[in-house]
Amino acid sequence: MNATRVDADLIRRLPKAVLHDHLDGGLRPATVVELAAAVGHTLPTTDPDELAAWYYEAANSGDLVRYIATFEHTLAVMQNREGLLRVAEEYVLDLAADGVVYAEVRYAPELNTRGGLSLSEVVETVQEGLAAGMAKAAAAGTPVRVGTLLCGMRMFDRVREAADLAVAYRDAGVVGFDIAGAEDGFPPADHLAAFEHLRRENVPFTIHAGEAHGLPSIHQALQVCGAQRIGHGVRITEDIPDLAAGKLGRLAGWVRDRRIALEMCPTSNLQTGCATSIAEHPITALKDLGFRVTLNTDNRLVSGTTMTREMSLLVEEAGWGIEDLRTVTVNALKSAFIPFDERNALIEDVVLPAYAAAL
Repeated sequence: MNATRVDADLIRRLPKAVLHDHLDGGLRPATVVELAAAVGHTLPTTDPDELAAWYYEAANSGDLVRYIATFEHTLAVMQNREGLLRVAEEYVLDLAADGVVYAEVRYAPELNTRGGLSLSEVVETVQEGLAAGMAKAAAAGTPVRVGTLLCGMRMFDRVREAADLAVAYRDAGVVGFDIAGAEDGFPPADHLAAFEHLRRENVPFTIHAGEAHGLPSIHQALQVCGAQRIGHGVRITEDIPDLAAGKLGRLAGWVRDRRIALEMCPTSNLQTGCATSIAEHPITALKDLGFRVTLNTDNRLVSGTTMTREMSLLVEEAGWGIEDLRTVTVNALKSAFIPFDERNALIEDVVLPAYAAAL
């Protein structure tokens, strides 16, 4: 591991790429307060700072189900056109301010229809808001490319509908698909027909696996459903009995050798009890063993985090250096669900020059 130390100001300026970030988990606290007042939704507090603290404290329960329950209030303000437009635009601007140059934002359209919007209207409205944010970011000199992953909720019965939407809007900003929600007890193979449909239509997808459930979840996501990436995947270490020695089991070997990206989210994993500390989070050992690990925020409001913060924590608590930050950034772009030439241009023209200048 490179021992070079870098400070937060430098990290903030470095180009970043994030593959695992939920739209409904990254709202500005002040926006939640304002939109909740407009729609008559009651919040735990109407003070933005207190609301941010409430989210962070609630998410630190160590319980994935309770963690997911904190989304009640963000989803409540994302049920009409005005709310979705604002949230999507601000999402992009916040990433741009954090130095992110490429992002994939994910959300489940079925969770945004309580106000009467159709699934298609939800997708089109979010895309409109994202486009507005990208235009403003570019005009400000901080361009960021944002692709959309549509999610199906694994514990409900509309996953195939969400997959159909991903196919329908793949030329309108949607770059892939995911399933989200409570992992344990809701195996991805329950939705095999949706994944087979996506494969036939050449739409890439990732699957939340190896977080609340272990190796069988990862195995099923890859070998049964055909996922190209794994959301979280922290528990792949259960197939590596001795991380220090680096002897891999067959599934771990498959993941590493076939360059399957692991969308790792250290702060989120601490909150849901999947890791005990940043210093001991598996991302460092897996990176050093040659896995294609990527660094992500998961839910910026809920976890009280940013990409700058995630990188800073790894530098401060796990001994990362600038080369390590470059590695996970390049890894993310190599596994992004956009065409190869676009990925390569971001790596060669944006990321590598900036990191070379920082060394």
